[in-house]
Amino acid sequence: MVDVMANWQAVQDRIAQAAQRSGRSPESIQVVAVTKGIPVEGIAPLIDSGIAAIGENRVQEALAKHAAAEWREKIEWHFIGHLQTNKVKQCLQVADLIHSVDSVRLLQEINRRAEAMGLEQVRVLLQVNVSGESTKFGFAPGELPKVLEEAVSCQRVAIQGLMTMAPYEEDPERTRPVFRELRLLGEKLEQKGFPHFEMKYLSMGMTNDFEIAVEEGANLLRIGSAIFGHR
Repeated sequence: MVDVMANWQAVQDRIAQAAQRSGRSPESIQVVAVTKGIPVEGIAPLIDSGIAAIGENRVQEALAKHAAAEWREKIEWHFIGHLQTNKVKQCLQVADLIHSVDSVRLLQEINRRAEAMGLEQVRVLLQVNVSGESTKFGFAPGELPKVLEEAVSCQRVAIQGLMTMAPYEEDPERTRPVFRELRLLGEKLEQKGFPHFEMKYLSMGMTNDFEIAVEEGANLLRIGSAIFGHR
């Protein structure tokens, strides 16, 4: 039997220690609990224990849980999976923040749907394929200035930062250059002052490497297995 509450406490302790090592406040770092495959009743115990956001990978699963959860208004719902343009309308019904915008076409579709649905602003992050892995989605780092220029026409979209996934490494220390590059990239882009772009969030770090991500500046951590057990 997985003790989810004990796991959650252990995760918070590890974040606090990593924050201390890097001279940061643990309160500046938010955990997005990755709830893929976890039923509503399995998430409920966490809601009054400091979890402020949950992250879903699939639109249909997110919609079903949102409809069933009595605590739906207490937290933010983040969409963290690959988002297809034909699922944007449904995603916007529940998502408070979309982490995984990986094409200009998707940005434009989010903008179009937001306008049609009467949404003033949709908060998103741009997914960056820092490691260059062919199996991962995301913009190449060098593409971002052009993307942000094109995004100016998307008046209903607020780009609030960047997201990446590091390669899985047995030694998490090996992920450090990926996280560092994303942070430095965000700082450079922020200095250029693009409209509709605010370097508010660095979404990086998962169960295997979140402590390294904290040390490199992450303030959104996407953690599932360390809380809910391997599944």
